[in-house]
Amino acid sequence: MSNQADTFRIAVRKFGPFETAMQKFWDQYCAISGCDLKLEMVILDLHELYESTIIQKGLANGDFDIAHINTDWVYEGYLNNAFELLNPYINTKKPVDFPNGWSKSLLSLQRFGWEVVGLPFHDGPECLIYRTDLFESETEQANYLKQFGKALEVPKTWEDFHQVARFFNRPADQLYGSIFACYPDGHNAVFDFCLQLWTRGATLVDQSGNIQIHSQAAVDGLDFYRKMVNDETAVHPKSAEFESVAAGIAFSNGEAAMMINWFGFAAMCEVDANSKVKGNIGVELLPAAIGKASASLNVYWLYTIAKGSRNKNLAYDFLRFVTDVEQDKQLTLEGGIGCRISTWKDAEVNEIIPYYHKLEQLHEVANMLPQHKNWTLIAKVIDEMVLKAINTDEKSSVLIEQTQNQINKLN
Repeated sequence: MSNQADTFRIAVRKFGPFETAMQKFWDQYCAISGCDLKLEMVILDLHELYESTIIQKGLANGDFDIAHINTDWVYEGYLNNAFELLNPYINTKKPVDFPNGWSKSLLSLQRFGWEVVGLPFHDGPECLIYRTDLFESETEQANYLKQFGKALEVPKTWEDFHQVARFFNRPADQLYGSIFACYPDGHNAVFDFCLQLWTRGATLVDQSGNIQIHSQAAVDGLDFYRKMVNDETAVHPKSAEFESVAAGIAFSNGEAAMMINWFGFAAMCEVDANSKVKGNIGVELLPAAIGKASASLNVYWLYTIAKGSRNKNLAYDFLRFVTDVEQDKQLTLEGGIGCRISTWKDAEVNEIIPYYHKLEQLHEVANMLPQHKNWTLIAKVIDEMVLKAINTDEKSSVLIEQTQNQINKLN
């Protein structure tokens, strides 16, 4: 516990690169600052992290000193007084090049009026990740042309995505056309649904600021998604069990031709020593409905200081250190995604991860989830709807209407 005089506790999102980076950062910080506290990293998966920090009030009570917090939860945590306000610390000693060192898109969700409750930790909008060795193969190109009468290209429409996924699906070779992260955790399937909605020209919020999914675009998107993820001739058979990390690991093992996932998992394929697809990765904007524009989702991770921490000054000093230029780049080289513009444009980073500069392009089309007091509950309702769509034959239009009725009670 953080009230132990010799221990500094950090709630860390379970992901190898995060864990190794945080340990290295702490060791470096202690060597420079003379801090003699022992680091206790509490490694938690997505659901456990939310439960421990927000629901069980681990931050408010001081069970931790610092936590990795997803922007999905930051508004709820702010309303529940979970976070130490950073303004007094920033006003006294700003992080290097704050705020200009970051894209504005990474500084908004943790700000409420003038109050700031977190600093950017890990980024990487949703994108299409694909195997360049497969798409650029002359044999594959010739076979695709013969089978479909058109050139093999990185798909720009959802219909082409489905067709290309079927083309590359070869279970006998342990290669599948695509991977989705469908694990029911209130996040992955919700994100996928939102992406379907946005890439069909619809919005998630109406003019009054209420969550509104009762639209033809929502029905069309849910229809496509349920058909896609249930197609055993196009999708990895373990997609139902995969959350985003597991999906990313499967892709790095060479198990799929394409994946809809966070940019960070493309980068991981280049820096992870165990990756079987290093040097064969491409990143592009997500497919869209015919005649509609692409879209992405900007959900990112924050460093936050626990309201109940007894080491707040030390915690902020450490946050200044880990968000500095060198550490932001180091996080990237570990397999995370640094948030500074300097990292995005860094020559060494782009040599190792040739598409790293595309983060700016992805941010240009990235939408954000609404800061709604009941978003977590609404996301759970949407998650249940997507799961029903995947696992039952109930009409998408009926599911959408039922879900909107539930959302209306939470708006």
